[in-house]
Amino acid sequence: MRKPWVKVLAFLLGVAPLGWLGWRAFNGEVTANPIEFITHYTGDWTIRMLVITLAITPLRKLLHVPDLIRLRRMSGLFAFFYGCLHFLTYIWLDKFFDLHAMAKDVVKRPFITAGFTAFVLMIPLAVTSTKGWIRRLGGKRWQRLHRLVYLSAAAGVVHYYWLVKSDIRLPVLYGTLVGLELLYRAGAWAASRKASGAQPPAKAQPALP
Repeated sequence: MRKPWVKVLAFLLGVAPLGWLGWRAFNGEVTANPIEFITHYTGDWTIRMLVITLAITPLRKLLHVPDLIRLRRMSGLFAFFYGCLHFLTYIWLDKFFDLHAMAKDVVKRPFITAGFTAFVLMIPLAVTSTKGWIRRLGGKRWQRLHRLVYLSAAAGVVHYYWLVKSDIRLPVLYGTLVGLELLYRAGAWAASRKASGAQPPAKAQPALP
């Protein structure tokens, strides 16, 4: 996992959906409603990348591949990247930067509210993803902040569920995966608490003369 080609391969896999979208757009294969197609396509890949990001921690432990953690930041940044494309498609191609219309959507359309919430929650995660921010915040505070990824993923699932209305198979699938990842994290936390509580207290050291 420490080999450079692994990260290069992961990066290429991350940009592949964008390349495929560009190829389809170049060949005019983005359906009769290209704005809707691009919006849904980028939204799908946003939530997929979020699910992949959340899956890395349990997978690295279940598969005994600890170096998988090196790919988590990249997958999280790809989630934010596709989220930006999704949001940009909405504010540019759909709303033409009409802030008043967007504000009305956020207030009156629940699925827009959920999607906007998911995107806003990703912003601090992307900004503080660097090693410099980890040092500034300290490990524990940084970890607490980055638990927002679960809220972002949950809001994304709700956004998707409320959007599709009829065929709910994909949002239910993503919601199930996010739920399993949350259950794993909760179980790991409970196990660590139990293990720490079972340890005998450290013996008091005699004071120095």
